[in-house]
Amino acid sequence: MLTAFEALTRLQEGNRRFVANQTTCGPLDKAQRAALAARQEPFAIILGCSDSRVPAELVFDQSFGDLFVIRVAGNIVAPSQVGSVEFAALRFGTQLVVVLGHSGCGAIVATLEDMTGQAPCPTRNVFSIVDRVRPSVELALAGRHDGDPEELVRDAVRANVRASVVQLRQGSALLEELSRTGGLKVVGAEYSLETGEVTFLDIGAGND
Repeated sequence: MLTAFEALTRLQEGNRRFVANQTTCGPLDKAQRAALAARQEPFAIILGCSDSRVPAELVFDQSFGDLFVIRVAGNIVAPSQVGSVEFAALRFGTQLVVVLGHSGCGAIVATLEDMTGQAPCPTRNVFSIVDRVRPSVELALAGRHDGDPEELVRDAVRANVRASVVQLRQGSALLEELSRTGGLKVVGAEYSLETGEVTFLDIGAGND
């Protein structure tokens, strides 16, 4: 199994290939499919947004079996997402977790619209997502009187990613223990819809 640093490097290299239109992953042959049917060893866990424009395997130029991907609108952290990360970290020994947000996130925009009364949440289920995003948007709004709406969304996207990282680092006794003793690292990242580039946030920060 790759270390967290090795896994991060592999993701960064894959994203560079993706941006340069030099991707290397192709279809599987019969032997590869048979091997994957028998076992999997994902080298990174990705908690990403459900947005159709951000498929993690393509963004990082990875193939079947390489990534354990959890997708939910707004890349929020709820018990089922924490449990999914715990499952992969424990079952496969995967040492890198990436919370992947993206520019122009619809969940961030929907939260802003709900908070300003432009478009209240249509259902309780949608509100359950908006309610988890809300603290990050409030943080981005703090102290602002006017400002560029696009800049506000960008700041809120990053605040939301960082909040999810903190929740994973501090909201699970298992993940905390694996961080202390097993080499697990949780980092944040932002995908640009415009350029295809992934920017990793605070990758030097500890998991304390």
